[in-house]
Amino acid sequence: MKKILIIDDEKDLCLLLKSYLSKRKHEVYVSYRLNEGIAKALEINPDVIFLDNNLPDGQGWEMADWLQNKFPLLQIVLMSAFKNLPENVDDEDRVHVLEKPVSFSTLDTQCSWFS
Repeated sequence: MKKILIIDDEKDLCLLLKSYLSKRKHEVYVSYRLNEGIAKALEINPDVIFLDNNLPDGQGWEMADWLQNKFPLLQIVLMSAFKNLPENVDDEDRVHVLEKPVSFSTLDTQCSWFS
């Protein structure tokens, strides 16, 4: 079982992802704002973060480097309608891009490393 944090302002997507991941016996947390998500990450020390880019209070992807440094074992799944890895990512083995809209088959295929 992994601790997974979803940081995304799309509430329907968060609900679907949380349900899907919870059924796979993962402990799932959700934050709809970047600052709230960072605080939650510091509290729970997640194994995986699903991170949207355009959030109401900032650009989520700008935090990828900081998150990698703060949590050395963390896997990050960057979510966006555009599938481009940001330049500020240090470790591409720990950062993955999931293109929106997210399908469960894509999630199973591209994120099988955390199942």
